[in-house]
Amino acid sequence: MYESYWKLSQSPFQCGFDPEHVYTSSAHDEALARLEFLVDNSRRLGLVVGPTGCGKSILLEVFARQLRRRGLQVATLNMFGIEERELLWNVAQQFGTLLSTEISHLKLWQTVSDLIAEHRYQEQKTVLLSDDASEASEAALKQIIRLACSHVLPDDRLTIVLVAKSDGVHALGASLLERVEIKVEMEPWKLTDTIDYLRSSKNGERSDHLFTPDAERRLHELAAGVPRRINQIADLCLLAGVGGGLYQIDAVTVENVYHELDVHVDSGAL
Repeated sequence: MYESYWKLSQSPFQCGFDPEHVYTSSAHDEALARLEFLVDNSRRLGLVVGPTGCGKSILLEVFARQLRRRGLQVATLNMFGIEERELLWNVAQQFGTLLSTEISHLKLWQTVSDLIAEHRYQEQKTVLLSDDASEASEAALKQIIRLACSHVLPDDRLTIVLVAKSDGVHALGASLLERVEIKVEMEPWKLTDTIDYLRSSKNGERSDHLFTPDAERRLHELAAGVPRRINQIADLCLLAGVGGGLYQIDAVTVENVYHELDVHVDSGAL
């Protein structure tokens, strides 16, 4: 929409993130390193927590792609509203097993358990990555506990990673939380991360910065360092800059866009 005006080959702040080209902050790099340690050392259960919009889901997708490139058996689940049967069904399907809709719950559980055991016999690690875990049903979370407790032999290679919002961790329940071996807390970006992101996102013929230094700082402050908010405000700033005939986005434009959106730093709307 505004690419030609800014001499860009594509929009640098699209709403969706491409895991292949995502910007990773120092916090994301540290989180990935801790998750790699969790899997490489065959730890059973890890937990990633952070506020809405801080990049937990994209972190999980980047991690999943890294593990698959290494040849690990990986299943990714969105736990939002999921029930126990659906959880087991999705795991079996992602590991290449097609099941009848009439299969009993017992048989479904046994199928998933056998798949994990088969991976162990083949000396392959099995990793279950579960996003929005705090939004899952109690029954589904019990299945996670059961999976974690059912494969405890010395040579077992099962690792489960749960992702939850900071204010929803309590929904996971004490029984599951007490089994967490590594907890990764995602924090908002630092100012240097925001500046690096804004400056690294330009493409095409544009050689200088899209935002003035004051605009970069103000955008970071207004977005409270939350990547999703930074991305949306930056995108709308470029659109506003076209209407204003700007060469660079200044702090006033950032402020105006922010207030037009009625965005507040404690809002989860972005």
